[in-house]
Amino acid sequence: MSAFKEISVNEIKDNPFKLIGTDWGLVAAKDGEKCNMMTVSWGGVGIMWNKPVAFTFIRPQRYSFGLLENEEYFTISFFDENYRKALSFCGSKSGRDYDKAKETGLTPLYDEKAPYFKEARLVLVCRKMYAQFLNEESVVDADTVLKNYDNDYHKMYISEIVKVLKNED
Repeated sequence: MSAFKEISVNEIKDNPFKLIGTDWGLVAAKDGEKCNMMTVSWGGVGIMWNKPVAFTFIRPQRYSFGLLENEEYFTISFFDENYRKALSFCGSKSGRDYDKAKETGLTPLYDEKAPYFKEARLVLVCRKMYAQFLNEESVVDADTVLKNYDNDYHKMYISEIVKVLKNED
């Protein structure tokens, strides 16, 4: 059984650029009995309004978008490299069509606020503070729009990191 220990954000030793951009994470939320996760590789962490925050970006056509919209809390779980295949599946298949936990063998656990995964090595429990759609008018670098969007802009969430869980197994 996985043994998670709560740590402070200051105890996170991982490089955030590697953690988010290279290792990827799973954003998970639930709405009633529904739980879904999706892989994210865009985002960041920092300080906003004097609080530790995570920045996440979700396109509205993603199944997880609706779950995230309806919940105050969600998690971002990070895994060792041997879970790359599961992360790839979760980033390329929709929760509308698949039970991703069943398909990947990942085991959902439930914090009092949001789901996370037994196999994760690090979990950020996040509470939404701010959300806004990105838009073409605000993007200063025109190449960014051309390379990344076809009028399907992400919604950005700035969320307080209310808890960090480290797997001690």
